[in-house]
Amino acid sequence: MLYDFVIVGGGIIGLATARELLYRFPRTKLVLIEKEGTLASHQSSHNSGVIHSGIYYKKDSLKAKLCREGREAIWAYCKKRSIPFKTVGKLIVALTADEVQRLDDLYQRGMENGVPGLILVEGKDIKEYEPYCNGLKAIYSPSTGIVDWKRVCLEFAQDAKRSGAELVTSAEVTSIEKRSGSFIVSTPNNEYESRMVITCGGLYSDRLAQMTNGSPHPKIIPFRGDYLLLKKEKCHLIKGNIYPVPDPRLPFLGVHFTPTMDGRVLLGPSVVLAFAREGYAFDQLNMGELIETLTYPGFVKLALKYWKTGVTELYRDVVIDAYLKDLRKYIPEIEPGDCLPGPAGVRAQAVSPDGTMVDDFQLDYDDGIMHVRNAPSPAATSSLAIAKYIADALPVNTKMLRT
Repeated sequence: MLYDFVIVGGGIIGLATARELLYRFPRTKLVLIEKEGTLASHQSSHNSGVIHSGIYYKKDSLKAKLCREGREAIWAYCKKRSIPFKTVGKLIVALTADEVQRLDDLYQRGMENGVPGLILVEGKDIKEYEPYCNGLKAIYSPSTGIVDWKRVCLEFAQDAKRSGAELVTSAEVTSIEKRSGSFIVSTPNNEYESRMVITCGGLYSDRLAQMTNGSPHPKIIPFRGDYLLLKKEKCHLIKGNIYPVPDPRLPFLGVHFTPTMDGRVLLGPSVVLAFAREGYAFDQLNMGELIETLTYPGFVKLALKYWKTGVTELYRDVVIDAYLKDLRKYIPEIEPGDCLPGPAGVRAQAVSPDGTMVDDFQLDYDDGIMHVRNAPSPAATSSLAIAKYIADALPVNTKMLRT
């Protein structure tokens, strides 16, 4: 069978893209291929569940544009499909004079990005938003929310399936070749011939790009984030999301407090190098992948530049008291016995050969194939908008269009 589209990767971007393509082009044949036995097995389900407002991202970047559009689209989608979500808001808190200056700059960026309802909160008023939180100044973002992204993914999958998509699991793609004007996507048990291919491989997005002779750069470096959980009897200390002022040198947002849809509160995460691309625990090791990371010039330069940060994060990941010290700067009422081991996630961070972390989404199209090469947070929030962006970029024959 000749397919019109093969999508590689069954996470939230792949599923949203399958849904969008079949909505636009209902007469097409589409198959989505996922290497795991279940959909949304990695970043799409190992995350904090936040619907981001779009305050952090550079003006006119894809992240700023697609997060804004995606947030509105996700709200509408969840309402239409009766998927529970909450707009709990977010308080971004400055603790030092230097952070206050960065907070004011962040507020201006949020206004430029069209984030609705932003409020600058003076220190004396912070407790009106978070009664147990300390700080010199804060930004309150009422449009930040929470949702179960795994549930959203499965709803996307049902949409795609109802529209005619084939969803194939337990099928790792081993090669992508171009033959006589079409692509052959191979798995251990089958070959799929298609006019176009979209790869949404997350932690393996760089390897999928190399299968089609794409650039080996940027390379994906896996960073593990370990969370703690606040004991149930202390969850009343947190109303909504509480975040620090981000360090502009790094793409990570620092230790924060995140309520979840099931009533828990996540604390963290730490940010440490994962020893495998899908290494969710300290003892999960893939020696080949680790050597690949450690010998990559981009990682070496990154590690040398931020070695102090790396050591601090590793120490905090191992020593819970160090973790607690940072948490108590914001919520002093948290005691040593209030924190329990929590879940972990792995962020697929694209890093250039010069050691620069790729900040924006990177979606590359060339000659029939689209590679989603860098789609970390806020990719889930932006997923419906990213799917539309991909569909807009594909040179689809007008005969496929919805009539």
